[in-house]
Amino acid sequence: MDRFENRNMADAVFDDVNLGNARFHNVNLAGASFDDVNLSGVAITNANIKGLTIFGYDVAGWIREQLEKDGCH
Repeated sequence: MDRFENRNMADAVFDDVNLGNARFHNVNLAGASFDDVNLSGVAITNANIKGLTIFGYDVAGWIREQLEKDGCH
């Protein structure tokens, strides 16, 4: 397994890359964009999702609504 630590990859372009089963920790993806990606089975925890949109939908707002419906904080 290759490890990429303490790297600045700002403005990098990934095209036709396989990151299946990759693990990301303490990674800054602010402003990144994803197009034609397979996100099946992806799990996201402890993330700042302010401004995150998927298919134009505000994800943070939707999650906030769901948590309120479920009675969570």
